[in-house]
Amino acid sequence: MTLTKNSEGIYTDDSEIQILNKIDAIIFDCDGVLIDIKKSYDLAIIQTTKYVLEHLAKINSSLDIDFKIIDGFKSTGGFNDEVDLTYAAIISLVAAKKLEKNPANFIFDVIKNSNSTGIISVEKYLETLTDISDIKKQLSYPGTHHDNILYQIFDQLFYGPDLYQKLFNQTSKFSESGLIEQDDVLINDNLMKQLIKKFGSKIAMVTGRGKESVRYSLKSLLSKFDLQNSMFLEDELRELAKPNPKSLINSIQGMNSVCSLYVGDSMEDFIMAKKTTDFGHKTVFCGIIGTSKDPQAKLELFEKNNAILVLDSIHQLPKVLNLE
Repeated sequence: MTLTKNSEGIYTDDSEIQILNKIDAIIFDCDGVLIDIKKSYDLAIIQTTKYVLEHLAKINSSLDIDFKIIDGFKSTGGFNDEVDLTYAAIISLVAAKKLEKNPANFIFDVIKNSNSTGIISVEKYLETLTDISDIKKQLSYPGTHHDNILYQIFDQLFYGPDLYQKLFNQTSKFSESGLIEQDDVLINDNLMKQLIKKFGSKIAMVTGRGKESVRYSLKSLLSKFDLQNSMFLEDELRELAKPNPKSLINSIQGMNSVCSLYVGDSMEDFIMAKKTTDFGHKTVFCGIIGTSKDPQAKLELFEKNNAILVLDSIHQLPKVLNLE
């Protein structure tokens, strides 16, 4: 399916778009939607992978993780959690070293053999090729944010020493400012006012981030969301992670929504919205591509999966929803 692009850069399936008139609630993902994370979370993936390879695996890999690798893993629908993606990249590069394979070619081969089960699919594929038990034992992943070494390294780099101490009551081994300081917040008061005029209190968030992390970056804007019917999945049990639709269904039911719009930027978001509809809770997915380093590839991914609405930015929502 090919979406039609109008003069404002809004991509729609004109045969389906009339459903937007039925929407009575809007639910947002956070990263890549409300916040541009290219200089924060994405950089944390890159820095954590490099640190673990050098200091734990004792490997000086010639490959730097880049946005093509990050987007490649995310396009499979199984890597909404950035630490999962980091783990997948680390064990893939350890396996490439053992197999004496070109790391760049090998990691994309791993991506091709990954699916929506995420790290399970990566481990299964790598274990058919070589023994990765040493690095698996070293990382003992997933574990918990408080106790697991990979989570600790990632969180210390992302949050910085002061916020890490506040959130986890533990001391960071790194002194540099946290990468969270480089979050680029896209949502603003003006957009929220327009959305509140349309949806009232039926504005929520279902995000992989923890609540305090979202609060740190969005500050007072967070209070404008229905927090009782929002889900911050880093604070929840791992089995609730996207694309499990349970969190989105809970949010929709809590707001008594008949037809909701879920605004996300990933395949996990798309799959979650589709599963929610399959469970009888009509959900329209709106894909955001402007925060990607390759918007065209993201557009094609959503088109291939029959998304009916794709925007460059959340600031196009008033135009799409006739709020202007």
